[in-house]
Amino acid sequence: MSQQLNWQKSTFSGENTDCVEIASNGELVHIRESDDPAAIITTTKAKLTAWLQRTKAGEFDHLTN
Repeated sequence: MSQQLNWQKSTFSGENTDCVEIASNGELVHIRESDDPAAIITTTKAKLTAWLQRTKAGEFDHLTN
């Protein structure tokens, strides 16, 4: 990935806490774990929006129980 991305993490995360970070450029959204920054998942804003809506609706709750 040659373009410099502005990675953002949740304000709920402490400065020295590993967490999920997110960055975007155009219609693409990039997601990574702060403790493994080379492993990046890339998706579109539309797909991320759909996934977040389904997550908020509880569709994936069984994965965390």
